Amino acid sequence: MRKISMVWIIAFVFASVLAAAADTAVTVYNQNFAVVRDMIELDLVRGINDVQFSGTTAHMETDSVILRDPKGKRRLQILEQNYRADPISQSRLLFLYEGKTIEFLVTRKDRVKKVQGKIIRSGYVPQNIGLTRYGNQYYQTQNTYTIGSSQPIIEVDGQLRFQLPGTPLFPALTDDSILKPTLNWLIETDRPGRFNAELSYITGGMSWEADYNVVCEENNDVVDIIGWVTIDNQSGKLFKKAKIKLMAGDVSKIQPGHTPSGYVADALMEKACRSRMQPTVSEKSFDEYHLYTLNRKTTLRDRETKQVEFVRATGVKSKKLYVYNGAKIDFNRYRGWAAESLRNEKSYGTECNKKVWVMREFENSKKNNMGIPLPKGVLRFYTRDADGQMEFTGENTIDHTPKDEKVRVYTGNAFDLVGERKRTQFKRGTARDWLDETFEIKLKNHKEKGNVEIRVVENLYRWVNWKIAQKSHDYIKTDSQTIEFRVNLKPGEEKTVTYKVHYTW
Repeated sequence: MRKISMVWIIAFVFASVLAAAADTAVTVYNQNFAVVRDMIELDLVRGINDVQFSGTTAHMETDSVILRDPKGKRRLQILEQNYRADPISQSRLLFLYEGKTIEFLVTRKDRVKKVQGKIIRSGYVPQNIGLTRYGNQYYQTQNTYTIGSSQPIIEVDGQLRFQLPGTPLFPALTDDSILKPTLNWLIETDRPGRFNAELSYITGGMSWEADYNVVCEENNDVVDIIGWVTIDNQSGKLFKKAKIKLMAGDVSKIQPGHTPSGYVADALMEKACRSRMQPTVSEKSFDEYHLYTLNRKTTLRDRETKQVEFVRATGVKSKKLYVYNGAKIDFNRYRGWAAESLRNEKSYGTECNKKVWVMREFENSKKNNMGIPLPKGVLRFYTRDADGQMEFTGENTIDHTPKDEKVRVYTGNAFDLVGERKRTQFKRGTARDWLDETFEIKLKNHKEKGNVEIRVVENLYRWVNWKIAQKSHDYIKTDSQTIEFRVNLKPGEEKTVTYKVHYTW
């Protein structure tokens, strides 16, 4: 009779692990990473088990792995974990056969023959992607096998060749070969049996972004907005019929060579469409962020880019704005200057910019048929011509925008509107404790039809204490050092705005 006297029963059982794809969930962040949750089938004995799982991505962060029994019926502890992301390839097999002789298939014109060659050096440079710790921060690193070993060395008939003599013919796969990225675990459990375990981890190689198409009729202030999310899967893994979520916000995530920062995803669909069609994406607040969930399971193939419509809003009121900010300032020239130095620099802010900006603005509110948190992304504008054809009229980016906030973006410069700004007076007090500056701004509307309003923005950059001593038009104070004149011009009309500002300190 065999005597068993171990405190722990050690049974190294190779457990075949199959992913339950129907229970796969992926939360994608727009920082090139994602959180993956797989339900995997385990068949364990009490004690220690040797388990292999070949269903991970090629860019997983190994120290983010969490393995648990979701029903809480058994204790699971990973005693040891090994991760390999170097699936079999020709160069990998050459590496595994280093020091051995194999056959090579050589084709010359119409003749094919086999020659034997000993692999002195394979030239294989494995890329091991993992995390390296510096202080209390982790950075993703890529380690290589040997510097300068990318060129193979093959011995044929006693002579060394620095290239392959032909196509290598390998006798068989080695025991050290894998076909997919693989995790090897030593798992200890207190309860035997077959069950579904939950595996979660962070992986690189996945990202998402939002894009918006804004369509309007010419000379119309009502637009339609169609929003898309684009999901990019470069993780090295197929996610079949997975539950997909997109996180939006600013999530802190340490990146190589950068301080902690973050991006995620924002919100979606509450009532973006007047039709009765069900939205493809739903949105909710989650912690300090917004979480978007695709309302149907979808398959994400490796190396695939998938697009899903997530917002469709019609009848959104939108204004076209013309803004003239005439001061052309080269901030690189004045980089590092103290405020007092800029105040006394006579030529500061006197160079003229003649371009009038075209901007689009709309209220992200329910009463304006929107009212959904908008993830940051690109806003593209299209205008429908009289013949019905849509023309591209500009694009820009927006940041994460909560509901009930105003969206304003620059789309280009007006062709038929011109501004010209010049300083007409500069006077500084003898005690150097006050300064007067006078400006003249000319505005011209060269359009053949249609009145326009140009918002003239003037930055009072000399000092924080100021007052407008003289003015030709009324103005609005938009912040502590900015005023705005609103000037209406008829077709072919020209107007001049003048003002005098008095600074004290």
